[in-house]
Amino acid sequence: MTRFEAPAEPIHTPDSPALEGLCDFLLERAGPTDLEGIWPADQLDACGKSGVFAWFMPTEWGGEAWSYPDIIRGYLRLSAACLTTTFIITQRTGACERIAGSDNEPLKREWLPKLTRGEVFATVGISHLTTSRRHLAEPVLKAEESGGEWKLRGFSPWVTGAAFADLIVTGATLEDGRQVLCAVPTARDGVEVAPPAKLLGLSSSFTGAVHFHDVAIGSQEMLAGPVEDVMSRGRGAGTGGLQTSTLALGLARAAVDYLEEERQRRDDLAEVFEGFRGTLDDAEADLLALARGQTVCTPAELRGRANSLVMRATQAALTAAKGTGYLIEHPVSRWCREALFFLVWSCPQPIAKAHLCELAGIAD
Repeated sequence: MTRFEAPAEPIHTPDSPALEGLCDFLLERAGPTDLEGIWPADQLDACGKSGVFAWFMPTEWGGEAWSYPDIIRGYLRLSAACLTTTFIITQRTGACERIAGSDNEPLKREWLPKLTRGEVFATVGISHLTTSRRHLAEPVLKAEESGGEWKLRGFSPWVTGAAFADLIVTGATLEDGRQVLCAVPTARDGVEVAPPAKLLGLSSSFTGAVHFHDVAIGSQEMLAGPVEDVMSRGRGAGTGGLQTSTLALGLARAAVDYLEEERQRRDDLAEVFEGFRGTLDDAEADLLALARGQTVCTPAELRGRANSLVMRATQAALTAAKGTGYLIEHPVSRWCREALFFLVWSCPQPIAKAHLCELAGIAD
């Protein structure tokens, strides 16, 4: 495999030719990384050297503060090349946004410049406050005030790259139902990173549980709270949204591009390819319109379309690839497994129900 050569200038816009070179490198490494189940350290390093982490950061911390439409365009390109790397970046960015959106100025000064430069890695463990495990009677991660500090007890079930993280942004629930959000250094006593889960796809994201055994948190690590529904407060509030749809459409783009390559050799794929290309182009246009603030559809409607499209496009690519595509090392095989990710990650119940109705052939 080739070595990555850092561009002379960081990637300042999604139209930069250097983005193409970065995506070629990510694409080359995506298959071996998935097969070997290894952390994509080289890919993340290449993204850091290319200035990718600065896209999302405020200028006061050394970032470039890209516009939302430009960030979406960047994510589309990256996720078409390597979904695992791009997904990890979204979790990293989520942590950065929560820190940047807080009122904790000392914490910002300590972490944000280093995160912008790619010198450290942060991630989030917040699914238990949004979609995962909320149906349980008892919160899985609790906070208890003790002597002017907080003690975290329990676990966060889905944390990406925790074994490689320097900082985890997570939240916990108090006895009265209020919640806190905090940035926990992974070197803190009582933080235990469990072995990552073996997933159907994206196992190289090293996503799994992190346990907190009476972990002491002071005011210097607090980002928000205690308040009710802490995830709805401040910058970075909300989950899923356009980001998850963007990753789904990026993966769909990889499958449709494969169909285009196959069409050059097989006339019978022309109509199928044109159908998928038109559907994908329409979805991407609506995605960018939403990112610009235009009301062309709701984010939930787009998410449903993106989920459906990525499932159908990857399976169409598998059908076109025939038996070769069923080999584990074939990219189409990986794309089909990765597409299933969108059925379970930050997937609200209405969207899940719509997909079930589509599978059953009944109207929602």
